Amino acid sequence: MFMTQLDRLKGYQSELMEKLPQVEGKKLMVIGDLGLDEYIQGDVRRISPEAPVPVVHVTKEDKRIGLAGNVAANITALGGQAVLLGVVGDDTAKDELLTKLKESGVDASGLVVDPTRPTTRKVRVMTDTQQIVRVDYELKRFLSDTIEKQLLEAVDARLGECDALVIEDYAKGLLSKGLTQKLIGLARKYDKLVVVDPHRSTPVEYYVGVDIFKPNRDEAFILSGLNIDELREDGDSLNRVGETILEKVGATHLIVTQGKQGMRLFNDGETLDLPTYARDVFDVTGAGDTVLAALSLGWVSGFGPELACAFANFAAGVVVGHVGCVPCERDELVEYIKSHSL
Repeated sequence: MFMTQLDRLKGYQSELMEKLPQVEGKKLMVIGDLGLDEYIQGDVRRISPEAPVPVVHVTKEDKRIGLAGNVAANITALGGQAVLLGVVGDDTAKDELLTKLKESGVDASGLVVDPTRPTTRKVRVMTDTQQIVRVDYELKRFLSDTIEKQLLEAVDARLGECDALVIEDYAKGLLSKGLTQKLIGLARKYDKLVVVDPHRSTPVEYYVGVDIFKPNRDEAFILSGLNIDELREDGDSLNRVGETILEKVGATHLIVTQGKQGMRLFNDGETLDLPTYARDVFDVTGAGDTVLAALSLGWVSGFGPELACAFANFAAGVVVGHVGCVPCERDELVEYIKSHSL
């Protein structure tokens, strides 16, 4: 029988409510670039006499977990457990980040401190929901042999107790080809699922051997290495891109996120399009982190590929309704799933 989009949605809602308790106790190791997100909120009342720029009168300041740490925070907010590994500097930003991670229930005890680099910070100056400027503090370079060894030892010590390895690549210098392949090798040693959110500037060869690959549409086109101009004239271009990536990476599953168009799942030689469930979109910052967290958590909780993708789409629909980088809280997600309709 032909299944309408509404029928499929109702099926997802019912099955997610039934299987959501399976998330409890699932533990994921998250590794990737780490950082602190800072938000400076204020009012603009005049233009500076020094230069033609707005003068922001600060009314509020906020600091949040950013980058791969936000993936871990989403996992705990959704009811799972997260072991976060990565590299931070020896500075106040590191201290603030560790405090935020502890408050979020993330196990960050294995983070490696590299005194030669700063902890990544992204400072956003905003008025209402409009971002005026972003200031980045970061040092993009690969790890020294000593720091890389410490990180791998920390992964080796904890990966056996986890259900999967989740790699979030923001191309800040953590994930060299050698380190990424060693991480995948450790996952194979412990027979753990490997889920990767790639970066468009990282060669696709870095990710060979992963199980689940989750680029966004733009990243997928770039990472495929195909001629983008020719592909855009081809109505079946995304399928060609997906097949090429699967062949290059050797992944068993590919999920391509497409913003307001939802996502496409490549599964056992077939494709399935899942619509977005976002109602109001105020800010897409961190939505990819939420999708990665929910997708990985649903997958190891026995949801199956299609339902895990639907779970991720619902979670993303929640966070884009907030301003700034925030995790998807389980209670809010449950209410969102129950009340949602197409």
